[in-house]
Amino acid sequence: MIPWNAILLGIIEGITEFLPISSTGHLLIAEQWLGARSDLFNVVIQSGAILAVTLIYWRRLWALASGLGERANRAYVGKLVLAFAVTAVLGFIAVTLGFKLPTSVLPVAWALVLGGIWMLAAEAIAARLKPGREVSWAVALVVGVAQMAAGIFPGLSRSASTIFAAMLAGTRDRSAATDFSFIVGIPTMFAAGAYELWHVLRHGGAQHEHWGALGVAFVVSTVTAFIAVKWLLGYIKTHRYTLFAWYRIVLGTVLFGALSLGWMR
Repeated sequence: MIPWNAILLGIIEGITEFLPISSTGHLLIAEQWLGARSDLFNVVIQSGAILAVTLIYWRRLWALASGLGERANRAYVGKLVLAFAVTAVLGFIAVTLGFKLPTSVLPVAWALVLGGIWMLAAEAIAARLKPGREVSWAVALVVGVAQMAAGIFPGLSRSASTIFAAMLAGTRDRSAATDFSFIVGIPTMFAAGAYELWHVLRHGGAQHEHWGALGVAFVVSTVTAFIAVKWLLGYIKTHRYTLFAWYRIVLGTVLFGALSLGWMR
């Protein structure tokens, strides 16, 4: 892998990992022109994006960890643990059954379009419901399931699935729903990344890796994700997620066209 490829993939991962537009889907699309990436490369650039979000939320994370004596903090942490546990159990079942992500673009196109339509509908429904910032135990449970669903269907987007699952399950405030989605994503994605890294190293997947390109991609992904998430958190204070929904629908439609013309597989 030449450096410019690593830089471009790091940018794609950093922008798309936490925006509700699917990093897995975008990286699959990028593979059509940039070539397939190694599993280790995928884990490393994803870790960069997770590190960026951890840095953004470090004050909140410290407040939760150091404030467990307060009932509200204990409850919030408990809900994070529940969502993580649900995802972990479902993920273990999927791995045990031998589930593997599809590598073709067609399911990504479907997930982008249907996910965009679902986001538009969810925004409309949430706007008619009673406002509320509370993250309930039911919300935590639904978010855990949504994380696993996003892991099974490339293009669905973990952030989109969890944010809108939270909003429809009771956390109407999109900032509160986004915060919970991103914070629970930190241990979830670090755990998934650690498992993938262990699997890759165990089977000798690091022997032929281009470590220079890997390091560059990690740094680029971290910086890009930090900027993207900081922007998003400010944007959603005064805007809905409608822009991202339409982006998904347009991109998915373009992918269907490219597939019909034989430009992609």
